[in-house]
Amino acid sequence: MEHARPRLSRRRILQGTALAVVPYALLPERPTGAHVPGPDYALAEWQPANAANYTVANRPTSHPVDQVIIHVTQATYPNSVFVFKNPKKQVSAHYVVRSADGHTSQCVREADIAWHAGDWDHNLRSIGIEHEGWVDEPFYFTDVMYETSARLTAAICARYGIPKDRAHIIGHYEVPGTDHTDPGPHWDWTRYIRLVNAV
Repeated sequence: MEHARPRLSRRRILQGTALAVVPYALLPERPTGAHVPGPDYALAEWQPANAANYTVANRPTSHPVDQVIIHVTQATYPNSVFVFKNPKKQVSAHYVVRSADGHTSQCVREADIAWHAGDWDHNLRSIGIEHEGWVDEPFYFTDVMYETSARLTAAICARYGIPKDRAHIIGHYEVPGTDHTDPGPHWDWTRYIRLVNAV
């Protein structure tokens, strides 16, 4: 014999909703004027790195910013973001750009020092941008990735007065003493600098 399902009254629905809200109502409120973390670049998603993977600073007041360093992750986009969240990895970059659609995440505030260059002097003075892909697989360097990254780099250059040239927008391989080769031989520097300057 089937029993009819009990009908929920409006009163029961409201009571259930009220009970669901109670735990949130008991949480302390954020103080008025408190900073809510978010990206420096409006088109980026905030995906914060673990605090063990970068140095808190107050750039450009504490250290001038005069370079953008271009990287290739040698990993997928989700794995790169995951690595920056892992406190055991001791590595981070300010931004990560996805290959397929140019989606960009910011992982470290620009005011802070990301650990991306492998050289402390370059970490102090640069913004690091990782690009999803592998140096020997050029199909990862999509049109949308180049265009999105170029807009990001142009915005960074404008914010800090960085010239939009190859002396100030460099590859990871150009950091003295590095053993890295990224962004690799397939990265089109002529195209990239042209796109940065076209913004």
